[in-house]
Amino acid sequence: MKASRFSDAQKAFILKQGDDGVPVVEICRKAGISQATYFNWRKK
Repeated sequence: MKASRFSDAQKAFILKQGDDGVPVVEICRKAGISQATYFNWRKK
């Protein structure tokens, strides 16, 4: 499996933005990830 481009700290920061009320679409666009990736991270 390919190693992630994002560290655990970066993932946590991206997920925290979602908890703070920033729209998921905007977060994913800025981070360069798909919405599926965002929700997979959140599930873990």
